[in-house]
Amino acid sequence: MSMCSSSSSSSSSSSSTAKAWIVHSILAGTALAVAIGARAYLGRARKFRTRVVGIIPARYASSRFEGKPLVHILGKPMIQRTWERSKLASTLDHLVVATDDEKIAECCRGFGADVIMTSESCQNGTERCYEALEKLEKKYDIVVNIQGDEPLIEPEIIDGIVKALQAAPDAVFSTAVTSLKPEDAFDPNRVKCVVDNRGYAIYFSRGLIPFNKSAKVNPRFPYLLHLGIQSYDTKFLKIYPKLQPTPLQLEEDLEQLKVLENGYKMKVIKVEHEAHGVDTPEDVEKIESLMRERNLS
Repeated sequence: MSMCSSSSSSSSSSSSTAKAWIVHSILAGTALAVAIGARAYLGRARKFRTRVVGIIPARYASSRFEGKPLVHILGKPMIQRTWERSKLASTLDHLVVATDDEKIAECCRGFGADVIMTSESCQNGTERCYEALEKLEKKYDIVVNIQGDEPLIEPEIIDGIVKALQAAPDAVFSTAVTSLKPEDAFDPNRVKCVVDNRGYAIYFSRGLIPFNKSAKVNPRFPYLLHLGIQSYDTKFLKIYPKLQPTPLQLEEDLEQLKVLENGYKMKVIKVEHEAHGVDTPEDVEKIESLMRERNLS
């Protein structure tokens, strides 16, 4: 009886041990799978949209200011100043100028910039960036469209919009805004922006937005000025030229609206920056005065 009991006890013990080992193996396997999965996920996250190219679209013809990229600002062509400032951005793996004009191309090659020739049929800077991207030998995940008429662009802003797009997988586009000065409220050359509470763009306009019933600037409202610089996921950039022009885009003459009207998300970051874009010949004197005040050569 005792022998039978002992055998039964031994069998029960072995069974318990086997079960314990099975459970342990399952748990260990699960933990290992989770660890491998997490590592793979983190690896993908670290590699998400990592390859970045900056493109400065530049055209000679302009209804407001013909030959603008070549205008001299304190002794240097404006396009050169923009290129030199952009080169300081730490997130860019490569930087090129995209133009349809040989005079601009020759000037840029003269100060050491890489140049890609594009067609005259490009309707805007985004389309010019797309065409340049298609001609690049290397593949990139993000394209930064750097406005050639921002000779004082801060490299930190370039880095900021790149990082914003890398951190927002649901967005295909990112851009920057800053505080709007009251004197620029009704200037159609100063594009305004409104965003939601998660930092995604709602709308862009040449008019003042939001617009209140008094039809006056509210000194207490934080109006936002669009800085023009923007970055795109390259997969979206290949889709963009195939999208038909949209009513709001055509009415405002703002390419960002085609993105929003087609339901794509655009991430917006707010920065402290005095906008010094050159839209008219009169702006050249203003920016030169500012550079002298700040001792910028």
